[in-house]
Amino acid sequence: MSGAHHGTEGIEDLLRELAPQVLAALVRRHGAFDECEDAVQEALLAAALQWPGTGTPDNPRGWLVTVASRRLVDQVRSEAARRRREDALALATPQSALLAQAADTVPAADRDDSLALLFLCCHPALSTPSRIALTLRAVGGLTTAQIAAAFLVPEPTMAQRISRAKQAVKTAGTALSLPEGPEGAERLAEVRHVLYLIFNEGYTTTGGTELTAPELSTEAIRLTRLLHRLVPEDAETAGLLALMLLTDARRPARTGPGGELVPLAEQDRGRWDRRLIAEGVDLISRTLPRGRVGPYQLQAAIAAVHDEAEHADATDWPQILALYDLLEQYGPNAMISLNRAVAVAMTRGPAAALDLLEKLGSDKRMARHHRLLATRAHLLEMLGRHEAAAHAYREAARRTGSAPERRHLIRRAHRLESAACPGPGTP
Repeated sequence: MSGAHHGTEGIEDLLRELAPQVLAALVRRHGAFDECEDAVQEALLAAALQWPGTGTPDNPRGWLVTVASRRLVDQVRSEAARRRREDALALATPQSALLAQAADTVPAADRDDSLALLFLCCHPALSTPSRIALTLRAVGGLTTAQIAAAFLVPEPTMAQRISRAKQAVKTAGTALSLPEGPEGAERLAEVRHVLYLIFNEGYTTTGGTELTAPELSTEAIRLTRLLHRLVPEDAETAGLLALMLLTDARRPARTGPGGELVPLAEQDRGRWDRRLIAEGVDLISRTLPRGRVGPYQLQAAIAAVHDEAEHADATDWPQILALYDLLEQYGPNAMISLNRAVAVAMTRGPAAALDLLEKLGSDKRMARHHRLLATRAHLLEMLGRHEAAAHAYREAARRTGSAPERRHLIRRAHRLESAACPGPGTP
């Protein structure tokens, strides 16, 4: 043992960084993803309990690999009478290899298979919610309880989702390997999408009493940094990381003292995280000139334009509209089209934007979406049609599952209704 005491928070950060490396090492050595994942969780728990008192080992990764391997052997031994799997594991892992190693040593040949593990957790056989849950548990090192709390579901429900995901991976029989060619590019895109969804849920929760779930957006950024480190030449991964940084920089100003939602145009930009903005702008500035521009890079560029404006009126809306025009060329996306309509309103006027919303309203998935209704309300308000705007705000409030968003929309409606119907004695 090194005797170094990092503190509880430092140890937690270290364990989450090492979790995917340890799991990948076990899966490559032994197979059996589901059993390996359980063993790693036990090793992480043991470390969390022991290290604050005894100090962090000289080789914390090796300690975790060895302890998890021993837990894995214990699991198999306890089931050997019923499942007869001990012989298969013994062939893959000689007893001497387990008994001879100290708990803080690991063969130098062990490699970091974190990227392959990300691919495995985002396997096409899994549903999107399962990919998210398995990624957060296996690669993020979060406990089932932490994931359940973040997504506002009961812990048994999340445990079942993770268990089904692990069983699906087992049934698919996928090895821990990196697919090549078109399949590799497709799987990498799926990993990016999962991380993007995790970030979005953290930045604006789909339900509950809080506007944001910072632990999710922070974890998404951490995992995207890991992915960027593993594939440094992939421009879209760099773009995704830049997008997260530039967006998360605004989080401190998105809520007021009482937790109320503060729209972008009304935020105190002095509260934005300038360190994240500088990092995000530098990253996207170095990525865009490579010439392989994709949707995440364009969204990051849009976020950079917003973040670099000193105040709302200084926003370069024509540039933002031009970027949205490029973004729409990558295929239909209702939310992108909705955001583009706002840029149209700011450059060509709200009437032109309302015409675009009419087309979006023909999409059954969007017709009753609260964000479409809220955008329509904002455009009607810009046109001075306050009664119609108030009605649209209230309809949007009924459609959202987020309590802070609902309160914000109701306040907007109430303000317009109060202005239209002044009380007695009002001049």
